[in-house]
Amino acid sequence: MEQTMQQIMIVGAGSVGGFFGAHLARQNPHVSFLLRPRTLQAVQANGLTIRSASGTFTVRPPCASDPKELARPDLVILAVKAYDAEATINQLEPVLTDRTVLLTLQNGVDVEDRLLSRLKRDCVVGGVAFIYSKIVEPGVIEHYKRGAVSIGELMGNKSTRVLAIADLFKQAGLPCHVVDDIRRAKWEKMCWNCVFNPLTVLINDRIAKALDHPEMLRVIRQIVGEVVAVAAARKVPLSEDMADKVVRWSQEIRDIHTSMYDDWKAGRPTEIDALNGHIVELGQELGIPVPVNEALTATIKVITEGERGGPGVIRIEGAVIQPLTLDREAIARLPAEVQVSDVGTIARGFKGKGVRVKGLLDIPALGIGADHVTFHSQDGKFAACLTMTQAVEHGILIYELDGAPLPEQKGGPFRLVAPGLGDLCANVKGVGRIHVSKGPGMDTRPSLNCAPPPSS
Repeated sequence: MEQTMQQIMIVGAGSVGGFFGAHLARQNPHVSFLLRPRTLQAVQANGLTIRSASGTFTVRPPCASDPKELARPDLVILAVKAYDAEATINQLEPVLTDRTVLLTLQNGVDVEDRLLSRLKRDCVVGGVAFIYSKIVEPGVIEHYKRGAVSIGELMGNKSTRVLAIADLFKQAGLPCHVVDDIRRAKWEKMCWNCVFNPLTVLINDRIAKALDHPEMLRVIRQIVGEVVAVAAARKVPLSEDMADKVVRWSQEIRDIHTSMYDDWKAGRPTEIDALNGHIVELGQELGIPVPVNEALTATIKVITEGERGGPGVIRIEGAVIQPLTLDREAIARLPAEVQVSDVGTIARGFKGKGVRVKGLLDIPALGIGADHVTFHSQDGKFAACLTMTQAVEHGILIYELDGAPLPEQKGGPFRLVAPGLGDLCANVKGVGRIHVSKGPGMDTRPSLNCAPPPSS
């Protein structure tokens, strides 16, 4: 058995993988790391450093961004975010053998089943990490509290491979508990995660802030109650006092933020889809109402996901009180009186559905004195500047053709036309930005001959 667990590959060196992997590598030369290029560069240059109240140490393990450059693993410890699991397996698959075991240390409750479905063999051991640590910079982890794992076979048996994995952790001085029901352990942590990960983002504060308000304790019970109902439907019964346990477990870590809070503040994606979002998905599938988790999922996405940009989204900015972005669906929902169902009836040679620029400019609060509007192409090469009056009276933005997004070859996804301006006509393809200004802006129009060919 020692031989089958000889080569260990840690995937990820974040707050979880960095801490546990560094401790495993401290005394074991057969521990390697699969890392993202930025982290790889830092670890190759400076090693992997753990700063903790109990001391600071640095390890310099074998590491690479290509698993084929590392020893073929007997044990893979997956310490990436839940949303990266699929891409990670794509990367790992060429080096996995029929003996390779995967230990999951992700949040959420579905990673194990997804891996089993993908790999088609009994190769997954479930794990739950209990730790509070942060990435200070690539290759540097600060550890504050806890640092233990629970592991177990998905079928509940105490196998030789699970015991061998537990020994590896214990030899590294890491508490590792082999549990009879790892699925239940993961669902219990799911209850905690679905409460405090989103709540710390919503209140923009530590766990203590949520615990200290009686009104929030009632909300916590609602969140946990929905998770417990979904777990029961998935044949994982949790205790009736689960909400009380969640609150009790949190007392000793009242001063912390959560991984979702840290990811949000660092500009990283959050695991909301693997946590509350997964409860919503299962609730819909099972016919179980989960309105509080649904509200949390939607709200966290609004708070944490940056403003969209790129093709398919148009931004109105400049002399406006608050910039905003609109996609085709949002434009299609504007009032009927500003919609043009057939642009060809107004602008000869054009086809499609459009919206009057007046309708777009009615949305933002315009700055006092704003008198020009410039329409920029997505690539920044072309622009047409109209006076506010010209834009409001004549501007039309075509956004749809035959019920689908206006194709790029027709000037989409958004194309400005301004019928009625004569020789001053404006025709900008691929509009990505509308800039409101006091005074004229950029204009690349030729002075004459800007009519479109009849076939366009």
